[in-house]
Amino acid sequence: MYNEYQQRREQLMAKIGDGTAIFCSAPNAVMHNDVEYNYRQDSDFFYLTGFNEPQAVAVLAPHHNEHKFVLFVRPKDRDAEIWSGYRCGVDAAKQIYGADEVYSIAELDEKLPSYLEKASRIYYNLGRERAFNDKVIMHWQRLMRTYPKRGTGPIAIEDTAPVLHSLRLVKSESELELMRKAANIAVEAHIAAMKFVEPGRYEYEVQAEIEHIFRLRGGMGPAYPSIVASGANACVLHYIENHSQMQEGQLLLIDAGCAYGYYNSDITRTFPVGNKFTREQKILYEIVLEAQKKAIAQVQPGNPYNLIHDTAVRTITEGLVEIGLLKGEIDTLIQEEKYKPFYMHRTGHWLGLDVHDVGVYQHGEDKPQILQPGQITTVEPGIYIVPGTQPAEGQPEIDPRWVGIGIRIEDDVLVTPTGNDVLTAGVPKEINDLENKRV
Repeated sequence: MYNEYQQRREQLMAKIGDGTAIFCSAPNAVMHNDVEYNYRQDSDFFYLTGFNEPQAVAVLAPHHNEHKFVLFVRPKDRDAEIWSGYRCGVDAAKQIYGADEVYSIAELDEKLPSYLEKASRIYYNLGRERAFNDKVIMHWQRLMRTYPKRGTGPIAIEDTAPVLHSLRLVKSESELELMRKAANIAVEAHIAAMKFVEPGRYEYEVQAEIEHIFRLRGGMGPAYPSIVASGANACVLHYIENHSQMQEGQLLLIDAGCAYGYYNSDITRTFPVGNKFTREQKILYEIVLEAQKKAIAQVQPGNPYNLIHDTAVRTITEGLVEIGLLKGEIDTLIQEEKYKPFYMHRTGHWLGLDVHDVGVYQHGEDKPQILQPGQITTVEPGIYIVPGTQPAEGQPEIDPRWVGIGIRIEDDVLVTPTGNDVLTAGVPKEINDLENKRV
C-alpha cells in the first residue's frame, strides 16, 4: 500500500513542477472539556502519506535536490504516550512512510523555508486551522520580502484542491477493494435492521443494531451520523435525533454507511415499520424507485454527471403529475423547478475518503464532469411531503393523505469501463421484498 502512496505523491509532484506543496494534518476534535473524539486524519494528508497522527505536516518539493517528500511529526515522548497512545516518532516515520527526511514538528519554522525558497509557488489549501494558515502566509511574506535580492521564491499561493482532487476522484484497485468492503459491511447492517424493525421499537435501537455490525465487522464505525427516521421524521433530510418510537403504518427511512480503512459507504432504504405499505406510501415509493433505476442506468462512462440528476428529476416530476401533486407541462415544470417543494436535493455525490468526496461536478457553465471508470457516485432520489409545505405558485393544494411521507433510496455506484456496478445492490429495495422482509 505504501508504494501506492508514493505513486500518488509522484503524480502530484509531476503536476506542481517547481512548486512546493504543504499539507497539514487534521486537528484533534474536542468532544467536551478535555475529552477528545477518536482521531481522524485529514483526507488529503492521508491520501498522500497514510500517516494517521495529529500535529504533522507533509511537504512535497519536487525541485529539491535531496528531499522531495518531507514529514514533520511529533517526537517520541514516553510520558505522553502512556496517557494518549503510541507515537511513530521521527526515526520510525522515515522508515515506515518513505519520507526523504523527517523532522520534529518543533523544527517546522526553522526547516520549512529551505523547501520554499526556490519554489515558484506554494501549493496550500487554506483550511480550517487559522493558525497554520497564518504560518504559511508568514513564511511566504518573508520570502517575498527577500525576493528582489535573490530573484527566486514563491510568487503566489495556489490551492492544492484543483490539482490533487482530480487524482482522488478516480479510485485505484486498492481503494475500490476498501470501498467494496465498506459497502458489504453496510449491506449486512441494513439487512439486519430490516429483520429487526417492528412496531414499538425505538429508532435508536435500530441505530444500535446497525452500528454494532459496523464495528463487529472491523469497520471504523459509521461514515456519518446514522439517520433512522420513522414517519414524518423522514421528511427531515439530516434527521439524527433517532429517539422516536416506531408505529404500525409508518415508513422507516434508514440512511447509514460504514467507514472502513478510511473509505466510506452510503446507503438509504425506506420500508414499512409493519408488513405493508399503505396505498399512498406505495405509490410514492414506486415513483422514487423508478427514478433511481433510471438514474443508475445513466451512470455510464462518457455520460455527463448531471444526466443522473436530470433523469431522476424528470421521472419524479412525471410521477407527481400523474398523481395530482403537480400539474402542467413536464418540461415547464422542470424548468421552473416546481418539483422542488417535494424533491429539494441533488440526486447524488462523489464517494470515497470523504462521504461527500472531493471532485468537481462542473468545469464551468455548460461543461459538466464526464463520467469515467473508477469514479463512484451515490444515486439517491427522494420524495418528501413535509408537513406544512406550501405548493409552488400555480400548483394544486396538497391532499392531506400524502402529508408526512418521506422516501429516499440510495445506492453506491461505480463507473466501470462498460457501464456500472452497484456496490450496494445486496440491500433489498423491491416492494415485495420489503413488505415481506425476504432477504
